[in-house]
Amino acid sequence: MEPRYRLRIYLLTAFVLAGCGMLLLRLHHFQIGRRDEFQRMVPGSHTVAVREPGVRGEITDRNGLVLASNRRNYAVTFNLAEIHHAFTEQHATEPTLQTITAENGMPRRRVEDDIVAIVNRSVIPRLKRHGLASNYNAGALRTHYLTHGGLVPFTYHTGIDYDQVARFAEHNLELPGVYVDSTPQRQYPYGSLASHMLGYLKQWEKGDIPEAARRRFQHYSGDDKGVAGVEATMDKFLRGVEGVREVIKDEKGHVVGIDDYVRPGTGARVELTIDARRQYLVENVLRRAGRAAAVVLDVNTGEILAMASIPDYDPNKFIPSISETDFKTYRQNPCSPFTNRAISGLTPGSTFKLPTAISGAINGLASNHYTCSGFVQYGNHKIGCWLYNQHGSSHGTLDLSAAIQNSCNPFFNKMANALGAAKMVEGFQLVGFGQQTGVELPSEDPGILPGSRVWLTSIRPGAVMSPALTAMLSIGQGDASATPLQLAAMVAAIANGGRYYKPRLVRRVTHPERGTLIDNVPVLKVDLLKQGLKPADLERIRRGMWMAVNKPSGTAARAKIPDIEVAGKTGTAQSIDNGKKSHNAWTVAFAPYDTPRYAVAVVVQGGKAGGKVAGPLVHLILRGFFAADDGLRLPLARMTEFGGNTEQLEEIPLPADTLAAISGEGDDDGGETGEETEEPEPVAPVATPAGTSPAPNPSITPEVDAEGSVIPRAVPVTEP
Repeated sequence: MEPRYRLRIYLLTAFVLAGCGMLLLRLHHFQIGRRDEFQRMVPGSHTVAVREPGVRGEITDRNGLVLASNRRNYAVTFNLAEIHHAFTEQHATEPTLQTITAENGMPRRRVEDDIVAIVNRSVIPRLKRHGLASNYNAGALRTHYLTHGGLVPFTYHTGIDYDQVARFAEHNLELPGVYVDSTPQRQYPYGSLASHMLGYLKQWEKGDIPEAARRRFQHYSGDDKGVAGVEATMDKFLRGVEGVREVIKDEKGHVVGIDDYVRPGTGARVELTIDARRQYLVENVLRRAGRAAAVVLDVNTGEILAMASIPDYDPNKFIPSISETDFKTYRQNPCSPFTNRAISGLTPGSTFKLPTAISGAINGLASNHYTCSGFVQYGNHKIGCWLYNQHGSSHGTLDLSAAIQNSCNPFFNKMANALGAAKMVEGFQLVGFGQQTGVELPSEDPGILPGSRVWLTSIRPGAVMSPALTAMLSIGQGDASATPLQLAAMVAAIANGGRYYKPRLVRRVTHPERGTLIDNVPVLKVDLLKQGLKPADLERIRRGMWMAVNKPSGTAARAKIPDIEVAGKTGTAQSIDNGKKSHNAWTVAFAPYDTPRYAVAVVVQGGKAGGKVAGPLVHLILRGFFAADDGLRLPLARMTEFGGNTEQLEEIPLPADTLAAISGEGDDDGGETGEETEEPEPVAPVATPAGTSPAPNPSITPEVDAEGSVIPRAVPVTEP
């Protein structure tokens, strides 16, 4: 055979083989790779994969009392693609809608199927007959259909009862594309109790579907997400594993059976450190004020036994979504109910004399005496003692304990400048100021520590810690800010002998299958005795706090309780509140003095005197805690939210027996009212008052629109 013919045969053979190979590849693609897709297009039964969200784990208090749980919720949902298909099977024509779209910058008229009209004509009348119809937002339904088709069910009507479910079960065959889904829904059985700690959920964002899930599922429902409180920080533990349901449908889209079902898994159980009954006590005590916060710690472990902030909110209003009216009410409240004041920075005032004392003691100044002449002059700035400001007198020469007892400004101004700004900052940082404590809550404010690196680089670039600014830091004025949680943690370290524990809100996390994920272990961050603080000098500070409560002229007399020795410190800090000059009233304390159990910090925005406003609240909190220790069963009930107020408080009344016990002592004659100077401060404060934190963006319930108004509203009948 001639070579030219042989070459032609080879080429022809290669061409045939290549064609056969391509044909085999295409056959494999269509017959195997896309087999399921084409099977679903063939009349007859087919299988649909449905994703179900996991079951969220519970949140409990330290005693196992459930604070966040799940209830069974029934909802009517639409598979809009199935509804559309069923309509076209039964009607020769279908309603359309003309829309205007922008293409390449030019308006274009487009005609599309009117899914709302289809639903209103084919589905709503049948739902009405069975008592399942409801008004809805037609615009939201239309957008949902254009975006998701039949992949994501459209939630039409939530919260239906069991009788309605039973009626639907009798007639579901005549409603293709309409389902009743049973899903767990979050609930907070005690209403607003611990709302700032628990937080709330936001609905799954409908567009947030992983690409792998789009290929795997024909129906997809995502998981709600924690966006505030422990719901947010513990979200990865609380979420359960997804469930998968393999549903068999006939050629008309009706469900005829279940091929396979993997139930959704349950998330971990998060046990908090708080005691719900003590939390209830603290929240009710705080409601005697308008805007306030309180923290109670176990001094030996750092566990938060109660943490409250008012005003508050009801997290149930966010489940499954919050109405625009309710959310607007929250946003327009000038008291800012979303702000957790327990972890928000506020001007601390004379409570900062305690970390000043710690800093001085670490550096050998605890035994020094300083003289109070009524004020200290720094250039043009005069910082006066409260005694001088009110009565024109002075304290004379004081030791450290007496200076704490009498809350003497000049003493701590002089100690701070003898120490120097750098060592002041080092000492303050040892006990947690100017930094987050690391508590398991989002958006914790680190506060502001003048002289720190952050202050020098971000808040006052180029500033120098002058003697005046150092003096202002020692009494908690100027730029200084701290949170009640930071102050409670510091007081706990003073109480327990110098051990600074990380404050903890999460006690334990336990998974039903994986066991303990987080165990109950105290976290010791700093041992002050190893940092140079001598036990004898620490006792000087402790003794000064005891004297402030129990000795004449002590500023914290109103924190005293019967039969228990309390040690405390007050503060009345100048602040800016809604653009006006105001005060923050503080009292921090620990008890019992000899064998401490509890450290407390209370702040009241708009309180004019730390001793007279915050002191009584500390008294009531500690009194309730020790009564519970003695066997009294504290009450617990569902709480309604408290809106707060912006009133300026002169005093909060005490029980008669306590008033009699402290008669003639301490600040009963005025105490620390105006303890800081009213003279111009060295710098204007930059600390933002608590109450301005923006609320997270929740899921808003769509309002009913004209096309979705399918159930006539009741019209009042008036008699002629």
